[in-house]
Amino acid sequence: MAEAVPEEELTIPRAAMNKMIKEIVPSVRVANEARELILNCCSEFIHLLASEANEICTQQQKKTINAEHILGALDRLGFNDYRTDAEAVLKDCKAVAAKRRRQSTRLENLGIPEEELLRQQQELFAKAREEQAAAEQQQWLQLQAEAQMSLQQQQHGDAPLNLEDEEYS
Repeated sequence: MAEAVPEEELTIPRAAMNKMIKEIVPSVRVANEARELILNCCSEFIHLLASEANEICTQQQKKTINAEHILGALDRLGFNDYRTDAEAVLKDCKAVAAKRRRQSTRLENLGIPEEELLRQQQELFAKAREEQAAAEQQQWLQLQAEAQMSLQQQQHGDAPLNLEDEEYS
């Protein structure tokens, strides 16, 4: 059982609509009443187009509305003039989607098998661990040498002081 969606949720966000208006007619002031009318007309157009596309989809016994259904709905509703623009937008969307897919498959396009890349990564990790261990060992040896030197200085430094103290006693 589908719940009734409040009317406010069925509209284009006002901020998006205001941005589109500014981009299309930057030097013209548009009254709030006119903005509201544009918003309602856009929402109604989208609803009409989606309903017609859904009808086409159902007639073709499909479960998902696709771009061809939308283009068909434009034709059926008498908006043939928009078809060329809609096809151009569709082409751009497909190009962007293809670019995203190409970027996500960069790993595959390297020409190096995944197993080899994993082996190289493991080698790098092992080398980094060895370098870290060597650095820690060097630091430990340096601390030991400093501690030894400090101990020797205390032993040699205390002896003369004790002798002097004994002479004055």
